[in-house]
Amino acid sequence: MIRKKTLRDIDVKGKKVLVRVDYNVPLDSKGEVADDTRIRATLPTLRYLISQEAKTILISHLGRPKGKIDPAVKLDPIARALSSLLGQEVKKVDKTVTEEVKEVVNNLKGGEVLLLENVRFNPGEATNDPNFARQLADLADIYVNDAFGTAHRAHASTVGVTAFLPSVAGFLLEEELRNLSQLLEAPAAPFCAVLGGNKVSDKIGVIKNFLGLVDCLILGGGMCFTFLKAGGFSIGDSIIQEDFLKEAEFLIEKASKDKCRILLPDDVVIAKEISSEAEFKVVEVKDGIPNGWRGLDIGPRTAEKYSEIIRNAKTVFWNGPMGVFEIEAFSNGTRQICQALAANQGVTIVGGGDSDAALRRFASKDQVTFVSTGGGACLKFLEGTPLPGVEALDNKE
Repeated sequence: MIRKKTLRDIDVKGKKVLVRVDYNVPLDSKGEVADDTRIRATLPTLRYLISQEAKTILISHLGRPKGKIDPAVKLDPIARALSSLLGQEVKKVDKTVTEEVKEVVNNLKGGEVLLLENVRFNPGEATNDPNFARQLADLADIYVNDAFGTAHRAHASTVGVTAFLPSVAGFLLEEELRNLSQLLEAPAAPFCAVLGGNKVSDKIGVIKNFLGLVDCLILGGGMCFTFLKAGGFSIGDSIIQEDFLKEAEFLIEKASKDKCRILLPDDVVIAKEISSEAEFKVVEVKDGIPNGWRGLDIGPRTAEKYSEIIRNAKTVFWNGPMGVFEIEAFSNGTRQICQALAANQGVTIVGGGDSDAALRRFASKDQVTFVSTGGGACLKFLEGTPLPGVEALDNKE
């Protein structure tokens, strides 16, 4: 477990506390919050600060405005959603660091919450500009990072600000680090990792780091076709990252030497196009996928084999769907993985993003041990890469 100070290690009573949160959430067609999962995840930290009569100043991003003001990603709907969840008004300003903002901050009463405007409207955020970081720091007495989803970014609001304020982890960030650390430090065996999604490039670091840790590495989704081609199988028009074929060959060989099983699909569901109207069928991988067809899900036999292993593992990590689960014809593999995780009685940890969405569709988040709020940060942490937003926080004594 990374030894960083948390909210429990610092006196926040009556203090101005700048809290970096990750409220980069989807909006619906009316511009309101469509999924408040990430907002809810920060409530323990916010309620603690409110109970301590702290003056809480929230800073977040939404979308990718690239240093320019974009009305489509202003944080007004976030303020409305958070107000409802907290049961009290969350004040909102239309800027991030101005004299007017300072005045609002200075007039905050104990227990009040203020949300600053989208931090990525400021060009100094992504460049970690020290002047912008200092302006943020000048708003508060203490800095709290509760935004695991952005902890892999060396931005002004995640790293730069820590040079000027006492800096600690919020309860969400602490929970993320505690749960993910147990996968790297003391996982109960058998430990099974399940990786899917489209890109091998997103998972290659995790695969390398896991080879000496896991008993079984299960691969599915679009990324498995790069490994299948590396193994000499015909994959038709399936998605592939040609640049990673040699890497895939090397990892298959290394896994056998490390006594780690890498499992690839025995059968797959194929179609000529990604469509709910498309003709589809199941083929054996050993027979090859015909040209003009592409793999869009693991097959039923593979799904059952994978599920059996997952149900009986003591520790499971899953990141990435097994197929195009949004379309019913290609959803069975992901559905069975979710249901197997829900039935597992051991430690089950799910990486964020599409995996979280699939879990909520086919099972329940309450049926697994932990669901990470940060897809990219989760993978970076598990590949053993230090997270700048975590490294920058104050160490415990």
